[in-house]
Amino acid sequence: MFTITSPFLIIAGLATGLVFGFLLQKAHVTRYHTILNQFLFRDYTVLKVMLTAIITGAVGIWGMRSLGLDFPMHVKSAALAANIVGGLIFGIGMALLGFCPGTGMAALGDGSRDIYPGILGMIVGGGIYAELYPSISANFLKALGITAEIAGKTTTKVTLVDLTQISPWYFILALIIIALAVFTLIEKVLEPKTQKHSNPPTTQAATTTT
Repeated sequence: MFTITSPFLIIAGLATGLVFGFLLQKAHVTRYHTILNQFLFRDYTVLKVMLTAIITGAVGIWGMRSLGLDFPMHVKSAALAANIVGGLIFGIGMALLGFCPGTGMAALGDGSRDIYPGILGMIVGGGIYAELYPSISANFLKALGITAEIAGKTTTKVTLVDLTQISPWYFILALIIIALAVFTLIEKVLEPKTQKHSNPPTTQAATTTT
């Protein structure tokens, strides 16, 4: 097993970030109306991009680890109460702004001015969280936490692989199957229904004109 050095890690991060931002721009998820229409179930581009990114990330991460590359995973704590509250705040913020932090920064590179309040909100919110962290870390952040014994130590930074002790590729395979089912549902059912509603009946128009 060999370790990725810091300079290579930085260059690789910049390169993959540039490619990811380019793909986000090409998929039009750096535009407010694309994300708004996802929440209104009129455009499923965001959902398809997210599923593709999750599967690509899972295969890429575990594929590199299977090839012997050693890099930190930065697993976050499984604090369910904090995750639920944080998820609600994130969802409300994304619905109001029309961007998540990732698509927001890509939109900034795309020349969008709509993200300016969002960037200010991220800075202010991050500062407020940093100030409150000492008082909430001992109580709220540990509420409904899931723990596991890893390498003889009890930790809240657990994964499904840690809990089940089975290969991550079974979870990735299940994820791919679910994603394929969702893609099929979108393309066969949801998108045709959306196009039907977005295009008024042409027969009535043709009858009127004749």
